Order: sequence, then structure tokens, then C-alpha cells
Amino acid sequence: MYRRRALILLAALCAALGVGVSPASAANTAYVFAYFTESPNMNGANYGLHLAVSQDGLNWTPLNQNNPVVTPTAGTLGLRDPFILRKQDGTFAVLATDLNGTDFGQNNQYLHVWDSTDLTAFTGYRRIKMHNLNTHTWAPTAFWDASRGQYGIVYSASNGSTDVFMVNYTTDFRTVTANQVYFSPGFPVLDGDIVVDGSTFYLYYKNLSNGLLYGARSSTGAANSYTTYTSGLRQGNAIEAPLLVKNNDGSGWRLWGDSFSPVNNDYYAWSTSNVGGNSWTALNQRAYTPPLNAKHGSIAGISAAEYNALVSRWGLPNWSRLKSSNFPDRYVRHYDYAGRLDAYPFDPYQDQLWRMVPGLSDSAGVSFESVNYPGRYLRHYDYVIRLDANDGTAAFRSDATFYRVAGLADPAWSSFRSANYPDRYLRHYNYLLRVDPVSSATDREDATFRVTP
Repeated sequence: MYRRRALILLAALCAALGVGVSPASAANTAYVFAYFTESPNMNGANYGLHLAVSQDGLNWTPLNQNNPVVTPTAGTLGLRDPFILRKQDGTFAVLATDLNGTDFGQNNQYLHVWDSTDLTAFTGYRRIKMHNLNTHTWAPTAFWDASRGQYGIVYSASNGSTDVFMVNYTTDFRTVTANQVYFSPGFPVLDGDIVVDGSTFYLYYKNLSNGLLYGARSSTGAANSYTTYTSGLRQGNAIEAPLLVKNNDGSGWRLWGDSFSPVNNDYYAWSTSNVGGNSWTALNQRAYTPPLNAKHGSIAGISAAEYNALVSRWGLPNWSRLKSSNFPDRYVRHYDYAGRLDAYPFDPYQDQLWRMVPGLSDSAGVSFESVNYPGRYLRHYDYVIRLDANDGTAAFRSDATFYRVAGLADPAWSSFRSANYPDRYLRHYNYLLRVDPVSSATDREDATFRVTP
């Protein structure tokens, strides 16, 4: 509250003095995530621009039913690695790699670009040519360079001998200066992300020689002025696409990393209170939930009004997922009509999507209808959970009805008590779902879930 009042007073003072207020000082209270989608068997692959929103910057809600909000109409007709930049006038530019699919052997000299006032509509679509080299133009990031009065567009390319970051400068994202090498530390690099904080420019990148993520910094943001200052970071088997985000409330920073392969966990995250230090703490996966099937994206701060406009324009999902409390990389899904808890991601990814409808035997409760098998519900039979078609009987309706209560292991999460066996709760045991009595701390963890889009 005090921060918002201070920002309002600052804006009023600057207006009285005739000084412009940078959009970086706007009262952002929420976040937007731009991404494309893939899944292990590519059932969820879509190379258009997807958006998700979050109020805490950790748990994300896909918009437009996780369908693209805009798709390229030129070049390869697809995109990867979308990047959202808040420009100095408060509007947005969206840039993306011009690549439809996974044929990374293609060379392409162009980037996709759109303009947007508030991300509820996208205008001025074009492709801009970044260079004349026989190489790729991947993973753009952009930043405002106040000393030049221009935006820098940095992207991954090859200089003929190794992978480097190139830069072009622009004022309008239509015409750009000639390309030049921006960062070439003596080993191949990929996927840069640049954030300007005060007078310091932070560049996070992947070192292709060892597969780790690093942070570099510069006091000027000029080409070849960065010095790496962090140790290497990795979670999971492989990681790329570092994504550096300053918390809206100014309390700290987060770093996201893409798992590189759609068969592994999509995102990992770290946090720090001091981005200039060398101390990143890996976040437990209980703390965050990336958008469904999201790959290599970007995050920008948005205002409450922009958040509400995005939700109003694109709509919230009509399905939910259940994330395990003690195995937060696993979600409730059906497989061969059995209720299970499996590590995400998997295909068909729709097996984890549920319509939480009023309880079939009591509207005060809830029933879980499968999205990809409509008319089938999670129900217990001999205490084992399975996905069965509604046979219209009272017994089925009771077996398929649960009462949602505060999580037995975490009241911020949820547990589900059986309607017809009120001493039993939905839980997992050896990754299979059952309804059982709950007594131990392990039982309570097994019976606790986060309801998430």
C-alpha cells in the first residue's frame, strides 16, 4: 500500500515538474508469461504465442484455454522463444524466433515482431531482418539502453566459428542497426536474457560447453562489456533459457530455467534477495506451477488493470489439475481408466485435466469429470480410484462425490473427503489413487493436493 502511494506521489511530482515517469516504475502487481508449448509425444505442441497470468509470479494460469492468442502469418508460420518487452511509452513489443517446430538445422535471418497496447490485441505484425549471416536468429531478448536512446535486441547466432550473442539497436522495432557481436566469452553461449536494474545490466545465459546457467553484469550494457560473476546453475538433467525476473514488490529476484527437453519437467526456479551476489536458492516445486506444457518463454510485470483486461479478453481455463503435496512434480491423471499420480510432463497431457463439477450426489461436494473422456468420473470402487462412466445409479453418484476441505498437510492446499465413506480421503499410495482413512503425517501428505490450472 505504501509503495503504491509513493509511486502515485512520484508520478504527481514528476508531472508537476514536467518529467516523464519510466514504465519500469509503474505499479505492477501481477505478471504475464509468454511461451510456446510442447509435450513428450508432441500432442501439446503449438508454435503460436501463448499467455498465462499470475498474481504471485510463481503459480500460473493459462489464458485462452492454453491456445495461442496470435500466430505468425509469414516466414515459417510458427514461433519459438517469445519475448515481451515493456517499452518506454508503457506499451509492449513482442519478439520471437521464426521457427515452426524443432528443425534446428534451419538458418533464418529474421525475427517475428508484434505491437500491443495491453496484450489483449496484437497489431503491426512484421518480420525484421537482423543480419545477412548464414546462421540462426534464436531466443531474442530486448532492453532499453538509456545512454544510446535505443533498444538493444540481443539474440543467439553463430559468428562463423562459435555461438555468440549478436545485437542490433532500434527505436521502433521496424528498422535496426547493423548487427554486431554482443557477448562472446570464449566458449559457445545460448539463450541470453537481459534485465536492467538501476545502472547495472544483468545478462544470464547458458554455457554450451558445460550446460550450466550463469549470470554476467555490466555497468554500461555496451557490447563485450560483461563479466560473469556467478557460479554455474542447473536443476534436473539439462537446462537452458534462463529467465531473470525482479519481483514486483522489490523484495528479491527469481531465475527460471527451461528443462530443455519436453519429456522432462518444463521449468525449474531459483530465488535470491541480492541479484548482484552469487547466492541462488533452488525453489521447491511445491512453490511454483508453470503454465501447462510451457516452453522457453518470458515474464513481464503488469498492472492490476492489465491483469484484469487479459483475463476478461482471453478467459480462464475450464479445467483444473491436482498437484501432489509431497511429490510436487506429479499430478493426478487417469491411465487405462485407473487413477494415478504420475510425473509431469506426459502424454496424453489431457489425462490430467479435470472439470470440477458439483458433486453428483450432493452439489455441496465436487466430482471430477475427465476432460478427454467426458461422461467419465473419478470414483472409488473397493476403495480404489478409477475412471468410470456414470451409470446413473445412486451408488455411482456417491462413489464419485467428494467434499473439498482444507489440506490435511497444508491448509492452503486441498484435501477431498469421500461422500459415502466420510472417514476416508482421496490419497495416493505407491502412486495409485485410493480412498483411505488418514492418521499419520505421511497419510496427510498423500491426501493433500493443490488445485491448479
